[in-house]
Amino acid sequence: MEELVLNQVKKKFGDNVVVKNISLSIKKGELVSLLGPSGCGKSTTLRLISGFLEPDEGEIKINDSVVTHIPPNKRDTALVFQNYALFPHMTVADNVAYGLKMRKVPKSEIKTRVSETLKMVHLDQFEDRYPGQLSGGQQQRIALARAIIVNPRVLLLDEPLSNLDAKLRDEMRNEILSLQKRLDLTCIFVTHDQEEALVLSDKIVVMDEGNIRQIGTPSEIFDSPKSYFTADFVGVRNIYGGKIEDGYFVTDQGLKVNLSSTEEGIKHIGIRPNMVVLNPSEVSDYSNQFKVKINQVIYKGTFIEMDTTFENGESMVVEVPSEKHDINSLNSGDEVFLCWRADKVIPLFV
Repeated sequence: MEELVLNQVKKKFGDNVVVKNISLSIKKGELVSLLGPSGCGKSTTLRLISGFLEPDEGEIKINDSVVTHIPPNKRDTALVFQNYALFPHMTVADNVAYGLKMRKVPKSEIKTRVSETLKMVHLDQFEDRYPGQLSGGQQQRIALARAIIVNPRVLLLDEPLSNLDAKLRDEMRNEILSLQKRLDLTCIFVTHDQEEALVLSDKIVVMDEGNIRQIGTPSEIFDSPKSYFTADFVGVRNIYGGKIEDGYFVTDQGLKVNLSSTEEGIKHIGIRPNMVVLNPSEVSDYSNQFKVKINQVIYKGTFIEMDTTFENGESMVVEVPSEKHDINSLNSGDEVFLCWRADKVIPLFV
């Protein structure tokens, strides 16, 4: 069953159209990420769903009921803000209980539910402290507890991990995923971090300039982006424009590349840096083989990154495993062979 449906939803501020007639369906229990750069409309979309903004056009349904013009406190949603939005003068327990008090839940029930929810987020020893006495990760857990305690049909998270350091981000990411699965929550997670979206999501919605560019599973978005924008955003660093000619994709500068699909309408191709093999001992499996010059070599721990140039002047970024290649044998100015298979070339139609 579809828990949330957006149908041709549009939002503008003055003459600026921020969300452009987007349609989206989300099933019960799904965690869906809205992924895109700053200003693409993802946070505005979240606020339209929560009721903090009203659309200029279109319809929003939650659990098959139209909520387009219903205020936030009447919708069965809860929003976790990027800056946590905690009440500094309230204790942890009072912050978490706030939503229940607004719903006039009996005090005895509030106490029980607050205790249970704080245990879920591992803060049951901190209920009498104030937010300012806790770390960023602990404050984020309070915000999460305050949201889930009201048992929302849809949990909305607006870049909730962006203020945390890398280690805490990983921990909280796992925490959110664990809670979401345990409580069977329908979640919408806004992020500009592709790794975050890939790890957390059942489905990813890629947004740009108020439009949805692609919807798919993490593997579909990562392995099979359909547009230049999506490919570039999810880290396909080698993208070339051109056209299909005589069974090849011929780039704008004349590089002839073998690829599995030669259907009409391919405007660009993408090749991930880690799909390229350096100086293979056997080249029979690689239908693309080119001599290049190394411009720069960068050691990145598990892999070596190289910036290279083809004889026609086009460039390619390559990542090769450190365990298979001696960085001391790779030097700027060296000529090497790069090879990759035709089925590793990503066709891009937009």
